[in-house]
Amino acid sequence: MASIPKVQRAAVVQSTGSAVEVRDDYPVKQPDELAPGECLIRLHCTGVCHTDLHAAKGDWPVPPKVPLVGGHEGVGEIVAIGKNTSNSPVKVGDRVGIKWIAYSCLNCENCLKGLEQNCANVKLSGYTTDGTFCQYLVSWVNCVTPVPDGIDSEAAASILCAGVTVYRALKYSQSLPHEWVVLPGAGGGLGHLAIQYAKHFGLRVIAIDTGEEKRQLCEKLGADAWIDFKTSSDIVADVKKITGGPGAHAAVVTAASPSGYTQAVDYLREGGRLMAVGLPADAKLEASIFFTVFKNIQIIGSYVGNRQDAVEAVRIAAAGKVKVYYASKPLSQLTQTYEDMSQGKIAGRVILTM
Repeated sequence: MASIPKVQRAAVVQSTGSAVEVRDDYPVKQPDELAPGECLIRLHCTGVCHTDLHAAKGDWPVPPKVPLVGGHEGVGEIVAIGKNTSNSPVKVGDRVGIKWIAYSCLNCENCLKGLEQNCANVKLSGYTTDGTFCQYLVSWVNCVTPVPDGIDSEAAASILCAGVTVYRALKYSQSLPHEWVVLPGAGGGLGHLAIQYAKHFGLRVIAIDTGEEKRQLCEKLGADAWIDFKTSSDIVADVKKITGGPGAHAAVVTAASPSGYTQAVDYLREGGRLMAVGLPADAKLEASIFFTVFKNIQIIGSYVGNRQDAVEAVRIAAAGKVKVYYASKPLSQLTQTYEDMSQGKIAGRVILTM
């Protein structure tokens, strides 16, 4: 067994709303302290997500624990497994990923229905339990995701949250090949992956975002049409024009702003599906009740994904069907990354290396 240090570097939020502090004295749980079913992972890297920013601010209705090590898109190597762990699906030396859903019991009604993310005893990485902005992390052998060959750790990190989230939303939108899907926030961390998974499903993509860098990225990834929300005078009219009049079949809203939701009911055609993914901190989903009913619009919340969704999303990426566009930075750049994220400056994804 490799030598495990007693302390490590970690990015810690000491109290709700306080600044992130990168420390070199955060404790590491030792192998002989692991409970059955737990594993210790030496992290290679971690993605940064809007959810992490909300956790640091504490501005969601569900409060995070503090002090808190944020992050929930980690990839690393298992260096220890708790004694008396039986039937472990992973072993020491395996490369695995850590997701937003750090732990679910796998036995309650929701878990048995495939809604592991809604388990009554769920633990959330970087929110209700320490996450991936650190060098060593405790996780659970039944909940980590094996990372196959064919994908580097940095790319896999983003697939484990952003990727699986948009993959599941597209999967459950029941969209058929050649149908139109609108992706507000298409140039961001979730959106640029949603374009690629949508093309994998054979869909036609209308990308909505702003700025030349994001336009070029979306078109490079295969978007069939582009709308800049800052220069468009009427997004609903633009969508209908692109689709030849009736509107889009589905929308997967990854943008963390309420405007992406309020327009969707208007530009969806009859029978359209609105997949709600992005989570504005304090906003309501407003839609015309009359036209929601009259047009048979379905509004469906899609919350990350279960273990099987994660396996499928990673396998598709490892097969070369989805590429993550990311910039690598050291853990010390987390605060600056949050600032850039708040201002919408990031195209693709930021990955922090350990």
